[in-house]
Amino acid sequence: MQMNKIQEGVWEIPKTEKDGMRVPARIFASEKLIEIMDKGVFDQITNVACLPGIQKNALCMPDGHWGYGFPIGGVAAFSTKDGMISPGGIGFDINCGVRLIRTDLTLEEVKPKMETLMDTLFKLVPAGVGSRGIVKLNSSTFKEVMIKGVDWCIENGYGWQEDRDRIEEGGHMKGANPSKVSQKAISRGIDQLGTLGSGNHYLEIQVGLADQIYDPEIAKVYDVSKPDQIFVMVHCGSRGFGHQIATDYLQIFLNAMKKYGIRILDKELACAPFNSSEGQDYFSAMVCAANSAFANRQVITHRIREGFSEVFNKDARDLGMHIVYDVAHNIAKIEKHNLDGEEKEVIVHRKGATRSFPPNHLAVTDVYREVGQPVIVGGSMETGSYLLAGTQKAYDMTFGSTCHGAGRVMSRMAAKRKVRGTELRQRMTERGMVVRAVSMSGLAEEAGLAYKNIDEVVKAVDSIGISKKVLQLRPLGSIKG
Repeated sequence: MQMNKIQEGVWEIPKTEKDGMRVPARIFASEKLIEIMDKGVFDQITNVACLPGIQKNALCMPDGHWGYGFPIGGVAAFSTKDGMISPGGIGFDINCGVRLIRTDLTLEEVKPKMETLMDTLFKLVPAGVGSRGIVKLNSSTFKEVMIKGVDWCIENGYGWQEDRDRIEEGGHMKGANPSKVSQKAISRGIDQLGTLGSGNHYLEIQVGLADQIYDPEIAKVYDVSKPDQIFVMVHCGSRGFGHQIATDYLQIFLNAMKKYGIRILDKELACAPFNSSEGQDYFSAMVCAANSAFANRQVITHRIREGFSEVFNKDARDLGMHIVYDVAHNIAKIEKHNLDGEEKEVIVHRKGATRSFPPNHLAVTDVYREVGQPVIVGGSMETGSYLLAGTQKAYDMTFGSTCHGAGRVMSRMAAKRKVRGTELRQRMTERGMVVRAVSMSGLAEEAGLAYKNIDEVVKAVDSIGISKKVLQLRPLGSIKG
């Protein structure tokens, strides 16, 4: 497949490369990352470029790899007037995302208590397949969660008033309609609030590397500039609830495409016109799952604060346990973007990609508007993570999007053939990490060797300018489902 390097770190596949392409496809990556990118990415992103109503380019971030329909790391914007919405461009775990919580604690204070702290958090935050949370909901109150998101949590004692100002969309997207959610989805999600789940989801205790503060000015605004500062990072989403909503609507869309005369190259890209009844129903259900995911991470935050208070015998406020930010990376958003000199309303699909909005953008919370939206990029549990900042260049080039993590280079099955969970845990322990896992098999799936080099991925987006490095974080302890 022909691919042209149009500038450093930006590669374009012309729309002449595949019958049906409506726009070019662009991949953002260094030469090193392009060389190891699996071939499925190129096929999938050019399939996305064939979808009706797509605007400007189909995009893939440097952590891109093969996924369902869209590649993981895929970004595409569709006209709200004549474009599509596709569950394959959002993902099964709707609003899978990352939350970063700061503390005033230092490595010196935390290290002697790491074992106790990890045991406490492992007890307070249920992990693994089928895990159930402490929040008991009935059908009526669960529907309130779907509509209110984090607001419901704060109203019910699971958060602080300030928390909503440090969460994308304030932790509450508009447009939720619980009547568009199936009873099966409700039954799968009703007991899962405050749970970590399995797969690549995690809860990590991390330390900020004092010598790896890349932008001291932004770090100061984000309040992350204390030497050897301790953080907690949570990666999870809407779990079985979002999975069932995606499953339900993929079936509905397969039938709807016949009705609307839509042809696609891959049934995993099943879609419907955004303005159709089916498209609007799915969007309303997707928002329900997104709000539920925000609420899930909020209840987990509440439990983390309780755990730290118990171990350090101090109130969480006195420990400085404020949210830095919470970002979604499996979601679709209605946004306005400048396309060929004209501002257009589009529905932006981000699947394994993070919003990266610039300074002074009205969608960026007042707390951080002067420096841009925080971008949280989680690495593998053996390496580390990064805090970045959004940029104008991202807004101009990628619909305000950037990478979300390291990105897999190896399937879960392949990882398990390479390493045993018990061996991996021992190796991490020898390196000074405290590991708690529900399943040794699940732990092996997430070994560092299964992922790209997070440093290389972050270097790529920073070099291109679609986000800016602020702080590097190193894991001290990890909880896996």
